[in-house]
Amino acid sequence: MSHDDFNFEPIRGLPEQLPEGEHILWQGAPDPRRLAREALGVRWVMAYFALLAFWRIGVSSAEAPFGIALMHGLPFIVSGIVACAILYGIAYVQARSTVYTLTNKRVAMRIGAALTMTLNLPYTWIGTAKLDLKPSGHGTLAFELIGETRISYLMSWPHVRPWRIARTQPALRCIPDAESVARIFADAAETRISEPRIERISQTDGNAVAAE
Repeated sequence: MSHDDFNFEPIRGLPEQLPEGEHILWQGAPDPRRLAREALGVRWVMAYFALLAFWRIGVSSAEAPFGIALMHGLPFIVSGIVACAILYGIAYVQARSTVYTLTNKRVAMRIGAALTMTLNLPYTWIGTAKLDLKPSGHGTLAFELIGETRISYLMSWPHVRPWRIARTQPALRCIPDAESVARIFADAAETRISEPRIERISQTDGNAVAAE
């Protein structure tokens, strides 16, 4: 019997029904393998343990036959495989629990494996967006927030632009077909920001309607 950990959501990836006039343009999630490489540094971990294994084999080969020296390096190789398997497992869980959503009014990010939360970023909060596009077509779309809006780097990691701690930039990490997603975001944000906003203001001689 299958079980959906997020079956309480009225719409996948969103904590509530969309307001009238808002609709989904795109939904996606990180690629687990890319997330493991780019966010969790699995290649650096592999290289580190490989270097330890070569070092141990080199030291041992000066005092023992080469076959025995190879056995001395084996624990480092096994440790490296286990460490990388754990990182890939973390990346898979993170990707499975993540849903990125673009609507015609905002960016929504359901993130977090153990502690799930949803970030809602109206387009009016976003000053610029930066796309880090890889040759495979995968990429990361990061958002630079304006005003006093603050996002916790630790709470949002790994769904942030790396090393932007003082001014955290939430990001759609390691998404497939990132260039197309960036175009969808740009078109939606431009349309949303250019929409006139109607406010009702009070004046001493009565009510008036002003457009911005």
